Amino acid sequence: MADGMKMRTTLQGDTADVKVLMNHIMETGTRKDAKTGKLIPAHFINHIVATLNGKTVLEAQWGPAVSKNPFLGFRIKGAKAGDKLVVNAEDNKGEKLSGEATI
Repeated sequence: MADGMKMRTTLQGDTADVKVLMNHIMETGTRKDAKTGKLIPAHFINHIVATLNGKTVLEAQWGPAVSKNPFLGFRIKGAKAGDKLVVNAEDNKGEKLSGEATI
């Protein structure tokens, strides 16, 4: 997906504060189309993995109850300036989003 994620990191001592904004429709599968009255198929992020220098620091499973364009915030202890942070997400249709930032 184009423009999948926007990421910002700040370092405070040895703790990195990470903020990730994901561009995704996050459709629940229970809403009806206003014109046709048919259910809109579910389309949501269901798996997220964050790595710092290749080591997994966060893994999450989401469901359809997360809002459109979700925001994820977390902290990483032991981070240093110059460390590479990668966040990968996959949705229930197999589409992938990813973002990368240097702390």
